[in-house]
Amino acid sequence: MPVLSEVLSAPVLEVAPRLLGATLRHDGVAVRITEVEAYDGPNDPGSHAYRGPTPRNQVMFGPPGHLYVYFTYGMHFCCNVVCGPAGVPSAVLLRAGEVVEGIDAARHRRVRSTDRDLARGPARLCQALGLDLRHNTLDLTGGALTLGEPVAPELIRTGPRVGLRLAADRPWRFWVDGEPSVSRYVAAKPRPRDR
Repeated sequence: MPVLSEVLSAPVLEVAPRLLGATLRHDGVAVRITEVEAYDGPNDPGSHAYRGPTPRNQVMFGPPGHLYVYFTYGMHFCCNVVCGPAGVPSAVLLRAGEVVEGIDAARHRRVRSTDRDLARGPARLCQALGLDLRHNTLDLTGGALTLGEPVAPELIRTGPRVGLRLAADRPWRFWVDGEPSVSRYVAAKPRPRDR
């Protein structure tokens, strides 16, 4: 089994599919990752780090293996695993997973969800795990994130990232084929033009 820090220090497009099947544990819940998206910093207009460091994205510029948590749409938290060499801002958004431990705690946090939907989508995944902005910069290398056996290449699917307007055509979303926890693809809606 490869060492987590070695896997996470690789380029983001190598790390992203390798995180499929990995397990993230937090606050009594464990989620097996079934869907991710890659974000490649200055090479990717869809990345929060495309225009350089800000107080929000600073963790993306640090060493790999930390959690980048952000607040979006005024109501949701999403989490990313920082990867690549320090100073090169890249991260993998954890889009969906299956709760494999602590299902009662996840159900308590996601009261109206079916078991399939407990961590289906990035905001639901964070809510099931109890992750929010307090966990931004959390070091995952001490056991919170563990790699599973690599998913067989023939089971990995790839396609466009969800809800992006910039670089939307890049097939940097990866998921495990046939997994019921994988979220539904939604293309970005075009912005109305000013008149």
